[in-house]
Amino acid sequence: MAAISVPPRPYDATAVRPGWADLPAELRAAISARLGARVDSAGTAGGGFTGGFAGVLRTVAGDRVFVKAASLVDQRHLSDWYAREAAITAALPAGLAVARPRWTLTAAGYHVICLDAIDGRMPGLPWLPAELAATLDTYATVAAALREPPAELAVLGVPRLADLARADLAWWAELAAGRETVPELPAVARHRLPQLAALEARFPGYADLPSMIHGDLRVDNVLLDRSGAAWLCDWTWLCYGPPWFDLASLLVTGYASGLDADALFATHPAARDAPVDGLDAALAALSGYWLVNAAADSDPGSPHIRAHQRWSAETALGWLAERQGW
Repeated sequence: MAAISVPPRPYDATAVRPGWADLPAELRAAISARLGARVDSAGTAGGGFTGGFAGVLRTVAGDRVFVKAASLVDQRHLSDWYAREAAITAALPAGLAVARPRWTLTAAGYHVICLDAIDGRMPGLPWLPAELAATLDTYATVAAALREPPAELAVLGVPRLADLARADLAWWAELAAGRETVPELPAVARHRLPQLAALEARFPGYADLPSMIHGDLRVDNVLLDRSGAAWLCDWTWLCYGPPWFDLASLLVTGYASGLDADALFATHPAARDAPVDGLDAALAALSGYWLVNAAADSDPGSPHIRAHQRWSAETALGWLAERQGW
């Protein structure tokens, strides 16, 4: 198990977003009209790495909702993501701990989605074992519900993780061939590029499954409600793939918290069909992706994303190195 490590900036303080008052008056008026009452108070979500508006709004009538808004001109990719999130969360099977959409709106050059507001908070790091256990319990229910995806999700044109992996999770091969560079390779990787590339190359074949997964399961996409139950948020990246991939991405922070991530992975129902080296292949693919992206130019969505990617890459590599005995 790893020594405890925390990211360079808390996950609930990574976002740089406009506040409610920064939105165009016409947009605020349209949102208030759709809510049926004037907005009395507005918070801004501190987590995430995108620059769209996201926050809890409360009306004078006492209604409480979570709203996201992005410009159709300057943030077109983000407005598309929000539209996709609304479509996915509307079609997810009933009974899951997921915030459901209430409505969508286009006004003043913005796309807006309104979801139920979860009265909860993001888990802190290092993970408390009970909070991670609650999150893993919720994911077990979600993974079981998506092993045979409903037709309502299939018609949305969900991508395949195997295809995404071939296109964007094959960076160790690029580094090994000299087609890509990073300013500084972590020490554990400097003389193991062929081994990392070989592990990474197995992942697309392992990922080609008919089940669906969240696709971006991280601590900042989890909310814990007042009862201690976990809810999963930000469903933009739903894809066909193995549920144990979601476990791998979530448990990188479990490993960084000094917990027995190997045991948590191996005993989880979502990992029951994982290949013997599936976790290693996933960690190789994820660490290469994070490492190369951490060396890219600054992202306008958040100035903190590159440092988080570097930390995530080094943490995933540390976990993989321990498993491999490097």
